[in-house]
Amino acid sequence: MYVRTARITAVVAGVVMMAGLTACGDKDGGNKAGGDGGGNGSPVQAAAAALRTASEKTGAEKSAKVETTSKSGAMTRTMKGELDWAEGVRMTAEMSGQGGLGGGKPMKVLSTPEAMYINLGLGGKPWMKYDFDALAKQNPSFALIKDQMQNNNPSRSMGLVIASGKAKKVGTEEVRGVRTTHYTATFDVAELTRMQASKDFSEKDMKALEESLKQSGTKNETIDLWIGPGDLLVKKTEKAQNNMGGAESTVYYSDYGTKVDVQEPPASQVNDAGKLSAGAAGGGLKG
Repeated sequence: MYVRTARITAVVAGVVMMAGLTACGDKDGGNKAGGDGGGNGSPVQAAAAALRTASEKTGAEKSAKVETTSKSGAMTRTMKGELDWAEGVRMTAEMSGQGGLGGGKPMKVLSTPEAMYINLGLGGKPWMKYDFDALAKQNPSFALIKDQMQNNNPSRSMGLVIASGKAKKVGTEEVRGVRTTHYTATFDVAELTRMQASKDFSEKDMKALEESLKQSGTKNETIDLWIGPGDLLVKKTEKAQNNMGGAESTVYYSDYGTKVDVQEPPASQVNDAGKLSAGAAGGGLKG
């Protein structure tokens, strides 16, 4: 069975995007703005201060339930599950949608900091394993995915917006019956790529990823955040335009502190996507 790099990237990157994973190398967001919005400092400083508090509160919760929708070109996927970021990212969820693997049927998804497992419902070995370390060596998109799964948590989206120096308060809105404050920021690709990765992300991978994004026609991305009671993230959207019709994800967070139990499937039930691809391609993944 031959699984092409582009196909693997679309599936796994789509799941990562849906999970609400946006990385930021600087824990503090690289922004020392103060003020509480009470007249001290600029609107950007006030927004940064509020988001810094939200980042700290959200990150401290360590887990939450998530409901997401992701669109990329002709593909649309939805996912509902639980996310844990106490030590790297662990997730258990059910994914369904149009385009890509699964033929539109719901699929069980499990993820650890080392790999993602998707139940494709195949006979004999229903689970497909996507090893981040192995795939990162072959594709810059996976290098970033590996980095995010090992160094990230949902609160980093606030740090990314803070670090941009472009945080803006839109206003107050109701999200699923909850009163929230809406913030937004837009980044160009070069800026976003540099800010997304942790300090462990290599310069070589960074340049390869920048070139990949450039070729895709991606110019900028907009992140919107809705912060609710307890200074916790309630909703996040990410939107970007590219040569394939653009990409967009919406994530809802609830039930912070929920217990997340991720058990890797037995080896006897698992196929390794990287090994299958390498074997069929004659020793390596080919685009």
